[in-house]
Amino acid sequence: MNFKNDLLNNILPFWLNNAIDRENGGIFTCLDREGNIYGTDKSVWFQGRALWSFCKAYNSVEKRPEFLEAAKCIYDFLPKCTDTDGRMYFTVTKDGRGLQKRRYYFSETFAAIGCAEYYKATNDINALEMAEKYFTVAYECFTGKRENAPKINPENYKAKALSPVMIMLSTAQVMRSMESDKKEWYSEIAGECLNEVLYGGFLTEKALLESVTTYGKAVDSPNGRIVNPGHSMEAAWFIMLEGVLTNNQIAICAARNIIDITWPLGWDQRGGIIAFCDVEKKPPVQLEWDMKLWWPQCETLIALRMAYMLFGEEKYKVMYDTVLNYCEEHFVDKQYGEWYGYLHYDNTISTTLKGNIFKGPFHIPRLYALMSVLDETEDIKRLV
Repeated sequence: MNFKNDLLNNILPFWLNNAIDRENGGIFTCLDREGNIYGTDKSVWFQGRALWSFCKAYNSVEKRPEFLEAAKCIYDFLPKCTDTDGRMYFTVTKDGRGLQKRRYYFSETFAAIGCAEYYKATNDINALEMAEKYFTVAYECFTGKRENAPKINPENYKAKALSPVMIMLSTAQVMRSMESDKKEWYSEIAGECLNEVLYGGFLTEKALLESVTTYGKAVDSPNGRIVNPGHSMEAAWFIMLEGVLTNNQIAICAARNIIDITWPLGWDQRGGIIAFCDVEKKPPVQLEWDMKLWWPQCETLIALRMAYMLFGEEKYKVMYDTVLNYCEEHFVDKQYGEWYGYLHYDNTISTTLKGNIFKGPFHIPRLYALMSVLDETEDIKRLV
């Protein structure tokens, strides 16, 4: 792949030409294979994620004015996605009226990184303030200062999940990359999250688990044994990046270990990283466990390329090339552009949609943008 050329002339134009809502603001993500809009409810996750994607491409790959124009259209829509309590919705109507509001605070983390990258592109102080506002709300939810209804009754089962910790780590990294007087605070939060991933019970000899008890103990149950290989690979490169940024060799080596134990769990003999697996090889409870989704492939490619750069072991180059060739053969839509999102276990296409509430311009543009940076600079610190 020519990552820079494909990002600038294929991946981002697919969304620029079809998804930007210049009437109401924001971006649509329910697009079919050709880019036609089949639903107008908007994912709030993807208002922040798309804002980040366009700004990251502008800041790190090429300063195309159309990227910044699209970013402003999305940036201006964010206040409509925010409720009176400062929390964001999960979905809104095309004109920004709230539809769903969830206990999860990922809408806020994605809005924070989007605004942070927009601030780096424009030096608009309002964007800095919005980034800090959304991050503060997310962090208050993360720490429990803002009370959220628990997913599972804590009186009967005290559990904690990997995904909020790893996303908060990545979010703090982006926030720290801004020129602000809160760099030290963001660095402290990144360090806390790093330690929680590595020493909070999630990382075992066999896998990086998705859920453990609040005391850091693995639970021998269907949910307790579940591994999400895509999350594990994504966490690995977040950890490697933090290790490089802070000169933490222990973190860098821990990330390599996560890759090494995840690969045999996640890579399918027919090709592709599967969606879920049971660490003890018992039946996974997720019915889609053996499907191949777009985003785990993206995160695996980033992790493997970073590992090869840092450790120089040929096995990581072989693994990287294997995943890249698989994606080119099965995910890339050579006729209409962008990627398919969902494949069956045998690599046939499950659905031809290019976007929905959960798939939009983020994981794929992030892969292409970060690979473009590494192609030109070979500097991992430039990824954030």
